[in-house]
Amino acid sequence: MDKVRIGIVGVGNMGSSHAGYLHEGGVRGGELAAICDSNPARLEWARQKFGDSVKLFDSVEALLTSGTIDAVLIATPHYDHPRTAIQAFEHGLHVLVEKPAGVYTKQVREMNEAWAKTDRKFGIMYNQRTNPIYQKLREMIASGELGEVRRTNWIITNWYRSQSYYDSGGWRATWEGEGGGVLLNQDPHQLDLWQWTVGMMPVRVRAFCQFGKYRKIEVEDDVTAYVEYENGATGLFVTTTGEAPGTNRFEVTGDRGKIVIEDGKLTFWRLRVPEPEFNSTFTGGFGAPECWKCEVPVKDDNDSQHKKITQNFVDHILKGTPLLAPGEEGIKGLTLSNAMHLSSWTDNWVDLPIDEELYYSNLQERIANSTMNKKSGGKTLSVEGTH
Repeated sequence: MDKVRIGIVGVGNMGSSHAGYLHEGGVRGGELAAICDSNPARLEWARQKFGDSVKLFDSVEALLTSGTIDAVLIATPHYDHPRTAIQAFEHGLHVLVEKPAGVYTKQVREMNEAWAKTDRKFGIMYNQRTNPIYQKLREMIASGELGEVRRTNWIITNWYRSQSYYDSGGWRATWEGEGGGVLLNQDPHQLDLWQWTVGMMPVRVRAFCQFGKYRKIEVEDDVTAYVEYENGATGLFVTTTGEAPGTNRFEVTGDRGKIVIEDGKLTFWRLRVPEPEFNSTFTGGFGAPECWKCEVPVKDDNDSQHKKITQNFVDHILKGTPLLAPGEEGIKGLTLSNAMHLSSWTDNWVDLPIDEELYYSNLQERIANSTMNKKSGGKTLSVEGTH
């Protein structure tokens, strides 16, 4: 095989973007071979945009059995991600799925198990993993430069969204249509990076979610979550779509200093002597380890992060290049958002791994008791439910 024929399922906001750079030859060894969408208007858009060079399908089954593709890029609403991926694996196709991996971990675990039974390649569109600043943070922590992690704090409150944004789609901001709010729509990248960069998942979570605090919606638009790690470290995650101006500050403290990512810069406050060593030898009444403020250089990178993930996925198929964002890892960030929901719903601590059946039953209860007069977009392939 010298090229990967890719079929995109769903050409809404993100699907159409993926189709664009693929059709323009932006991915070496990758070819836009087909598009699938249940919305006739989106298929007509694709016909006018790409002409006869791209095959069009109005059903997933027709696409998967067509013989025209080697891989699918799934850009449908959240609930459909695992279902479509499982179908693709059953037809012997490689899968690249948009984030989030799904709505609840039970369905994502089933997707991972379906993939594990095959020899197909599986990736997820965690494009922020290509961001040099987060790669540098991960490298510094993994190398021991920061020492043992003691605390993580991420304030990500610059996801401002107006009421008109939520009113723009019938699937938005409903338990049935999206399966969540800011945690599932805006924050999947940050939740993934939170665990990916520090190299560990929490062992328990206590969260306080506000549902429809700032907007007329039924899902969460304001969240404060506290987590604890196995090594004794603690963490805080604060997010909302209702504040302006917002903040995006990620801070990780270790026994050798502190790293902060904010305003596109990575700053390392490096202790000359590790804190435990200083503490064991210092005899004065007041004092602290000598600290050097270091602006860590991070290479500029203006290339499309989404395109980079797709390129890496194609290279993985053709050359065996290691995946930057393996699909099975999508369950990690989703576990964090599910745990935050469940903690708030039950007004209690949630241990990880979460009780998947308890989460699912609570979610179904909220869907059944919804008072929103919106129609679910869960079966519409044309809208990718993010951003």
